[in-house]
Amino acid sequence: MKESQIAIIRNSKVSDEKIVERVLLGEKELYELLIRRYNQKLYRLIVGYLSSPDDIADVMQDTYLKAYEKLYQFKFNSSFSTWLIRIGINEALAKIRYKIRYVQLNKMDPEIQNNLLEKATPSQLNPEKKVIQKETKRMLEESISNLESKYRVIYILKEIEGMKLSAISECLDISIPNVKVRLHRAKHMIKDELYKISADPDIFEFGSSKCDVLTRNVMQLI
Repeated sequence: MKESQIAIIRNSKVSDEKIVERVLLGEKELYELLIRRYNQKLYRLIVGYLSSPDDIADVMQDTYLKAYEKLYQFKFNSSFSTWLIRIGINEALAKIRYKIRYVQLNKMDPEIQNNLLEKATPSQLNPEKKVIQKETKRMLEESISNLESKYRVIYILKEIEGMKLSAISECLDISIPNVKVRLHRAKHMIKDELYKISADPDIFEFGSSKCDVLTRNVMQLI
């Protein structure tokens, strides 16, 4: 990587739009900055749809690869993060549809089906929870995971990721009033004592080692 590219990557103030422009001009190495910049946000989004660590990793990688392939279609009339999230949602839904079709075509035993299909209330803890020391954090993550997907996604994007209602509305292609209703219901379903700690930034943390692995894998494939 050239000295100028290294300098840009180290400068966190460089806009997404500038990075996209440079990547489109042939400096694909700079795409690494966009990956690292949005790994956490994308991870928290995908957790809203999927619970299997392998599926989450696959969808995150596919999202970045699809975004790179379609980068020339980015019109700069919305934020790059919103554009990326919409791709991530489509990839997550595609993964769910694929698993449903796979189960239906193979007519599997119900017990095997439960291991393959994403459940609205997953019972197994995400591996990331193992690195969280405080019991309150673990309990909150489990409580959020038990929400129905349409509530879980909005709760994570708004309360943990801090996205605006208008941005969530655009990403999910639903009205702002609908977003507000689902958010209200999500809060109502989470115990009050757990909701009080939901602002903790470590919730659904995407560890640095996983970030490095994913970033390396994507950069090797583009």
